Amino acid sequence: MKTIAFFNNKGGVGKTSLVYHLSWMMSLLGIKTLVADLDPQANATSAFLSEEAIERVWDSGGSSTIYGAIKPLMEGIGDISVQTPYSITDRLSLIPGDLALSSVEDELSTTWPKCLDGDVRAFRVTTSFDRIIHESGAKVAADLALIDVGPNLGAINRCSLVAADYVIIPLSADLFAIRGLQNVGPKLRDWRQAWKKRLEAKPANISFDLPQGEMLALGYVVSRYSVFARGPVKAFQRWLNRIPDTYRAAVDNDFQPPHNLTIDNDPKKLALLKDYRSLMPMAQEAHKPMFLLKPADGAIGGHQSAVQECRRDFDALARRILEEIGSSTPLLLPA
Repeated sequence: MKTIAFFNNKGGVGKTSLVYHLSWMMSLLGIKTLVADLDPQANATSAFLSEEAIERVWDSGGSSTIYGAIKPLMEGIGDISVQTPYSITDRLSLIPGDLALSSVEDELSTTWPKCLDGDVRAFRVTTSFDRIIHESGAKVAADLALIDVGPNLGAINRCSLVAADYVIIPLSADLFAIRGLQNVGPKLRDWRQAWKKRLEAKPANISFDLPQGEMLALGYVVSRYSVFARGPVKAFQRWLNRIPDTYRAAVDNDFQPPHNLTIDNDPKKLALLKDYRSLMPMAQEAHKPMFLLKPADGAIGGHQSAVQECRRDFDALARRILEEIGSSTPLLLPA
C-alpha cells in the first residue's frame, strides 16, 4: 500500500475537499482506498459522515478513531490498538478523525529528539501514525492511503508526513497560499533529512517496521479558481503565474527553473480545479462528491454540465497521480 499526504500550512486551499473527492474517484476506478484523517479538526471525517454517525463513533469511546488507536501508547498501557476502518463503500474506508488528537502534540514533540538516542519507545510513538495506517490498510486490503493533515507545521504533521511515501501540495491562487508553499518546501526537506538521521540511529532490537519517510513531492493542485471567457480572471492569473517558479525554489530547491515555464506547461502542476459553480454546498448537503450529484440533489439544468466537468477533471487527476506513483492496479472503465 502506498501513502500520499496532502499538505500545506495555509488553510482554506481546498485540501480536505481534494482528499475527499480524490478518494471517491480512486475507489470508482477500482482502487481500494483508505483515508486517514490526521487533522485534529476532523474535517475529512465530517465530509464523509453525518453528524449522527460521528456522534456514534465518538460516543462509543472513540476506540475506532485515530486517537483511539494511539491512546494506549500515549497512556503507557500498551502499543497502538487498531480496529477495522469505517466502511464508506466496498472500496473506500476511513480512519475517523478525533478532536482529542490535538492532545498528543506535546508527546510527539518530546519523543522526536529521543529517537536520536536510540530510544525504542520514541520510535514507537513517532511511527505510530504510520503503523496505524498500514495495519488499518491491511484489514481492508487497501491499495492506497490518502492522508489528510491540518494546516500547520507542528509535531502531529511531522509524524504524519513520516508516514507518507508521497506528498501533494494543494494551493489556491492567492498570496497566502504562495507563502504557505514557501514554508512547506523547506519544512519537507528538513523533516526528510531529520528522519533519515533517526533511521541511522535506530536500535537493533526494534521489533516493528519503520517507514522510510520519503515524502516525495509529486506536485501541486490548484483549486477553486474562477474563470471567465475561457480563462482565469485577472486577479487569479497574477498568482497562478507565480506558482511554477515558487514551487521549484521552495520544494525542489531549484532557483533556476526551465525557461518560459508557465502554469500551463508546468509538469509539476497535477491539476487546475475550478470552483464548479455552486456544486460544493449541494455536495456537502447530500454527503456525496460533487461529481455524483443528481437532479434529486438539486443539480439541475446548467449544474449537470458542471457535474460532468468535475467528474472528468477528477478522473484525469486520479489517473495522473496513479501514473506518477507507478500504480500497477488495473483500473476500471472511465468513471
